[in-house]
Formats: sequence, C-alpha cells, structure tokens
Amino acid sequence: MDRRDFLKMIGLGSLGAVVGAGAGLSAKPPGAKLIPYVIPPEDVVPGVANYYASLCAECSAGCGIHVKVQEGRVKKIEGNPEHPISNGKLCARGQAGVQSLYNPDRILGPMKRRGARGDGDFVAIEWSEAISLLATKLSELQEDKKTSGLYFLTSPERGHRGALINDFMRSFGSKHHINYELYGQNNLRDAARLSISPGGVPHYDIEHSDFLLSFGADFTSTWLSPVQYSNGLGRMRDDLHGTRGRLVQIEPRMSLTGASADEWVPARPGSEGVLALSMAYAIVEKGLYKGADAAAWKTALKGYRPKRTSALSEIGEARIYALAKEFAKTKKSLAIAGENVSSYENGFSNHVAVNILNHIGGNIAAKGGVVPNPRAFLSGVNGVSGKISELTEAALSSRAKVLLVHNANPVFTTPGAMKTRDALDKIPFIASFSSFMDETTAMADLILPSHTYLEDWGDDFPEVSAGKRIATIMQPAVVPFGKTKSMGDTLLELSKVLDGSLPSALKHDDFKSYLTAGWKALYRKEFSSTSPSFDIFWNKLLQNGGIWKSSGAGKKSAISPSKVKSSMPNGPARFDGDEKKFPFYLMLYPSTAHSDGSGAKNPWLQELPDPMTSVVWGSWVEINPKTAKGMGLKEGDVVTVSSPSGSVELPVYIYPAVRPDTVSIPIGQGHTALGRYAKGRSASPLDLLPFREDKKTGAIALNSTRVSVTVKSARGTEKLTKLEGSTNEMGRGIVQTVTPKELKKLKKGGSGSHGSGH
Repeated sequence: MDRRDFLKMIGLGSLGAVVGAGAGLSAKPPGAKLIPYVIPPEDVVPGVANYYASLCAECSAGCGIHVKVQEGRVKKIEGNPEHPISNGKLCARGQAGVQSLYNPDRILGPMKRRGARGDGDFVAIEWSEAISLLATKLSELQEDKKTSGLYFLTSPERGHRGALINDFMRSFGSKHHINYELYGQNNLRDAARLSISPGGVPHYDIEHSDFLLSFGADFTSTWLSPVQYSNGLGRMRDDLHGTRGRLVQIEPRMSLTGASADEWVPARPGSEGVLALSMAYAIVEKGLYKGADAAAWKTALKGYRPKRTSALSEIGEARIYALAKEFAKTKKSLAIAGENVSSYENGFSNHVAVNILNHIGGNIAAKGGVVPNPRAFLSGVNGVSGKISELTEAALSSRAKVLLVHNANPVFTTPGAMKTRDALDKIPFIASFSSFMDETTAMADLILPSHTYLEDWGDDFPEVSAGKRIATIMQPAVVPFGKTKSMGDTLLELSKVLDGSLPSALKHDDFKSYLTAGWKALYRKEFSSTSPSFDIFWNKLLQNGGIWKSSGAGKKSAISPSKVKSSMPNGPARFDGDEKKFPFYLMLYPSTAHSDGSGAKNPWLQELPDPMTSVVWGSWVEINPKTAKGMGLKEGDVVTVSSPSGSVELPVYIYPAVRPDTVSIPIGQGHTALGRYAKGRSASPLDLLPFREDKKTGAIALNSTRVSVTVKSARGTEKLTKLEGSTNEMGRGIVQTVTPKELKKLKKGGSGSHGSGH
C-alpha cells in the first residue's frame, strides 16, 4: 500500500470519532463529507479514545452501552454504568458486537438475485435501482388494489423504528406487520395481562427476593434480561439486606442458572405448570393463604393435590409440601417461569399457573415479588401479530404477494424449516434488509442491507424495564461501511417514490429526522416541565444514552379462580411420538453464545466455551451417564437422534445434570448460510421438531416431541472441541465449598482454611 492509499484509508475512518455527537464529547452533527485525517476534527486527538452512549441490539433485552472509538474504529463495548438494565455490565454477545460491525461476511451494498431463488447468486446494484425495483413491485400491488398482499416480518420493534414501519404499512394499505422471534414472550406477556397487569411483561424483583422459585428460567444466561437478572441474583445473594436469598431451580436439564442454584429439582418435562398449581394448593390447604377467597381457590385447585401431581412430576409429595411451605412462609418470595416452561404446547397455561402461585403467595405488586411495570414512554408499536403461521398460511394460500424482512430469519429459526422455506418460496417477491446472507436472505429477490446498530440511529423502550420507565437511545459510533443504508432511510425514500401525497409522518428526509420528531412529541408530552428546551433535553439524552424515571408500579390486574380456571393446565404437556419407539423427551435450549443462532456468525462467540460443557465450535447431545452406560456410549460417539419429524447426527456429551429419560441439545448451530463462521457447523436440532404453536398465543412449542437415540453412525467417534479436560478433580481440591455460616465468618475478616485445607 502506497502513502496516498494509506491516507485515503484512514481518512475514511476519521469522521467516525465524531459521529454520535452529543455523547458527552461533541456537539457537532455527523458530517456529510469525509475529511482527510491530515486535517483531523477539532475534538479528536490521535491515540485518545472517545466514548458514545448507545443501545445494544444483539438481543431484545435493551441494555445501554458505552462504545469506545479510537481513530474512527470501534475498539470495545461495555455496559453503561448509569443504565438501569445493564448497570455497567454486558454479556458475551454484547461484547462481541464489535464483530457484527467488522464481520468479513457483511453485505455492504444492495444486490438483486441473478440465479435461482435460494442458491445465493446475487449481483451488486446501485441504490437507485434497488429502490426503483422494490417501488415497482409495490406499485403493482397498488394498481391491482392488492395492497393487503404486502407483509412485513421483523423481530419485535419497540421504538420509533417500529412506529415508522407501522406508519409505512398503514399508509400503503396493509395491516400485516408481523413480529417474530424464536424465543418470544407471547406466552409470558399474555398470561401476565390476564393475571398480573394489563401492561404485560412485569418486573421480577429478584434483587430483593429472599426465596426464588425458578421454573425453567435460565435468567443468568438467556432468559428475558440476563444482564439485569444476573446483577439482581448477585445482590440477592450478597447478604447486604440481612438475608442471603435462596434459589431453587426446577427443570429437567440443569442450566447455567440451575448450576448457580441452592437446589436443583429435576421435574419431569412438561409437568412444571401442574407442579406450580400443586404448590399453590398445598399453601391453601395448610391455611397459609389468608385471602377471603381461600375456599374458592381450594375448590379450583383440588385437581392438583400433591398426592396426584407427585406421580406426574416425579417429585415426592413431601418435597412439594416442603417447597410450598417455604415459599408461603418466606416474606419476600418469588416464582418465575422461563423459556423451557414456555416452550410446551401449553406454555401459556404454565405461565398462568406460576402467576397463580405468586398470587397465593402474596407476591403480586410486592417488594421482592412480581411488580407490574409502569406505562412505557412509547408503546403499541410492535407488529400486530406474533404468529409466524400467519405468514406461512398467507404464503401457501397466495395471499402474500410481497414480503419485506428485517432482523428475522424464519427459514432457520422455525421448526420444520423446510416447510417454512417451501411456503416462502411461493411468495412472488421477497426483499431483505439484512446485513448478512442468512438462510432467509438467501431466498430474497432483492437485498437492501441495513446499517448495524453501531452505525445507525434508533431507540428502544424495553419491556423488562426494571420497574422504571426506560428509553434508550441508539446513535452511530462510526461512519457506515460500504454502501449500507438505514432501513428507516430506505422506507422513507421508498415512500416518496410510491406516493407524493404522503401523510406527514412519512415526509421526513431521513430516519434521524423522523426519530427526532418523535422525541419532540415525547418531550412536549412528558419532559417539557423539567427541561428548558428540546435541544438541551436532546443533548442530555444522547450524553446519557437515554432517560429513565422511577414512577411507581403499574396497574395490577384482579385475579380470581373464575377468571383463570379455563387457562390453567389440564395436565402435563403433550409430546409427539410413541413412548416405546421414541423413549426420550427432547429438551432444546438456547445457546448462551448464539441464542437462536443469530450469534453464530461471530467467531468470538464460536470460540466462547459453553458454560456447562466448555464445548466450542459445534453442537452436541447431552445424555445422562446412566443412560449412556446402558447404551454403551462414551463421550464423542456420534449418534443419530430421531423424532417423528426428522433426524440429526451429533456427538455425545455425558452430562450428569439431565434426567435419564431426557436428552438435551443447544440451539444455535447447523446453519446453511450466515457466513464462513456459522455455515456447516454441526446440525440444527430444530429439524427434529414438528411445527407446533400454543393455540392461544402463537408461541412456538419447542419442547413438544420425543426422540430415539441410535448408537450406530457412519461417523463413528469425534473428539469434542472443548476447554475442560475432565470433570474429575483427581483429588486436587480444585472446587472449594463453604457453608453460608462459614462465609459470614470469612466476611467478618476470618481467614481460616476450608475444603482441602486452603
């Protein structure tokens, strides 16, 4: 590289240090032109880092972040210490966000399909051609009076980007904005609206709880808001408020949270909701519930007596009574239901059951319990449906004519993926806004790549909001790479091409101006009395990374036996497959690193050891040691896992913390696209599943099938790539234990030995 090319290259990055102006560093807006680094911006000192407050978009938790930028390049991402969700912490996926920005497989400009649909053969085009091509397809729908044939599939959008999508769809004449994610919160949200609060997802006050009963909620790893809840668990356990909180984890396969629990209860898969109601009955039966409607609850719950549910859950009757008594007698107790409990066909009913247990325990709207969240600053901007089946049915019936996809990959994340692929293949035209060639984007006819969240404007109003009203701002930290464009900019430009008489909401020049206009409206409604001008308010918003206000608990829903009786689980969840032919329950769980598979594109996450097995760069099937011994299996043996819907081949990991009648597999690997780091690694366990939804909410039922494990495989044995050498300490005293009583002595300054004399 000669000197001239070198100066050009660093000139492209120089401006990035001042993009995101207002993050406490500069009041200058992002420039429209590149300035050679030989004339550096005033507020940029070579070698000195700048920091920008923004929003992490690697998952839906809504954590606030600080982005470190040096010489126009993002160097590091950390949690915003002032943000009530992240509290200065950030998970591995958030840390790896740097690789979403600098990934070598990013799509850096618009492309159109050249070959057969799905074979990934695209040719680069200019933005003018891309906008014109999509506008032509949409104009044809307008001319044919078939505007309802436009479908827009996104992940949940809780901010002004979601509002823009809704404005665009409304002005076009379509109601079909569908939001979808594999581990969505449809069941939790709808059950909460019925039995906790009309506001939906509540705040689980783990921090102040003294007894936490977790039904399959891996809240330190993947559930809802793991950074927030991991912080909460740490404070629950720190003994600062006089009591060290106790955690009991009820789940068939021990998760990362289960490994942190004081007690693991391996209930039979699908029995968790019944077990929760059994505890509720035990509390009422023993007179520990003092409500005036105790008799009505006892009648409503009589079918869930511990004597009966003990056989269903395979948890002893005495153990059920003991847990119920501890839950009722602990002043600040809390029960939560996580992704495993939600992933059965009766997931909604299971959530209702756990909410009933909280009600009987007196934990609704109580400190250390379930607190209804206050009204969000901006709400109601998510899609009109969370049912992916609405899209596939429209495709198969030829009602869907044009599909727009943003931040969703249903071809990979939907059980029975080939059926989803076949359905989408019937849609005449598909346009994707993805920055990566994932499985769904590979089926597109047109790709209009968006910025990553480190290059874009946006905001978020988290559902899991720590009991506060929270708004988080996303602002660009660097100049966008290549020729990507904000999805919001693309929609606004498309609107102008389609129709000159647009509603005022769509007449903005770019998405930043749309976003600013939205915040001006919020300022007038919520903040004008506390800030002298919008400009001052906006600059402070950018400096802080958002705004959060304590405003008390939200509205509480009334709950009664008659209201929830029809929503209670009738019995254990249903599983596909004959028990004799398919003797094992299949439990799928989201990977700590890859979640639903979207993280598999980043090599840092591929190299991150799984916290329970230490395996990297692949998938495995977990089998109990007793089961493995009976089948003659050892670690690394490749087995065929089969269900009524399909089969996969995976190496065995001998895992003592899974029930003998259950096998478990992480979700996240098995991609056929998504770049060099994700493609072709292991198999996707979603291929084993039938397409099942909770009929009330549309939530995907991931734990809905039984499987068989066949020892013979042509692949023989494969050595698992993992960090650990052995789970045996070999007498070295590596793992030290200390009782809570001994811990108190140590905290007071003691330094006595424990364990192996250390």
